[in-house]
Amino acid sequence: MVLGISSFLIVIIIVALLIVWSAINVVPEYERGVVFFLGRYQAVKGPGLVLIFPGVQKMQKISLRTVAMDVPPQDVITKDNVSVKVNAVLYFRVIAPDKAIINIESYLYATSQLAQTTLRSVCGQAELDELLAEREKINKIIQEILDKQTEPWGIKVGIVEVKAIDLPEEMKRAMAKQAEAEREKRAKIIHAEGEMLASQKILEASNILSQNPMSLQLRYLQTLTEIAAEKNSTTIFPVPIDLIRPFIKAFEKAEQKTGGEEK
Repeated sequence: MVLGISSFLIVIIIVALLIVWSAINVVPEYERGVVFFLGRYQAVKGPGLVLIFPGVQKMQKISLRTVAMDVPPQDVITKDNVSVKVNAVLYFRVIAPDKAIINIESYLYATSQLAQTTLRSVCGQAELDELLAEREKINKIIQEILDKQTEPWGIKVGIVEVKAIDLPEEMKRAMAKQAEAEREKRAKIIHAEGEMLASQKILEASNILSQNPMSLQLRYLQTLTEIAAEKNSTTIFPVPIDLIRPFIKAFEKAEQKTGGEEK
């Protein structure tokens, strides 16, 4: 009889030790445990040692670390009817573990689907130039929409970045031609502005030289020096009309005198 009681006590002690051992749970620092008591939400526990009694309590662990989710390429038609493929990356984390477990079946899948539809919607409301030039603005709009819609799930969306925008080959060629034409336009404008400035400076120089005839002759000599430095076989020597005017007048007088004597 005593042996039977001792065996029963040993069995009870072993069962109790097994229950206590199974009730011991260790929750890491980066996780939290959502505890349910008889199917009803009880509390969020952790990190550290957490006792969960089997049969009456159940715990689901959830990570609080930031999740980097890749949004697959989405076919988007922009506001100006251009077909493009856009992909992005999404960074978010769980801030309310109880909501992430109770309010949504799978917060990862739901966030992924919501990010894809939001990316298509926002990019479809923007023109192609805005999509390419104002990417920070697009990122901010998508982040605000996702953060607001995932708040009931206990999720905080921190960063949304549009990674790549794939354009059709025809659009790439058209944009290349547009950029080339824009550069040619700028080059012509700069050239015209240079010509205008040069003409203004020439006008100012001519006004200064006209004040003293000798300055023009000095300029001629300087020009000859520059030409001689090039070691050219042909040298052009500009002669001022003032230097040869006396010879022209003398020649005209001589012709008139000769003509008078012949008469």
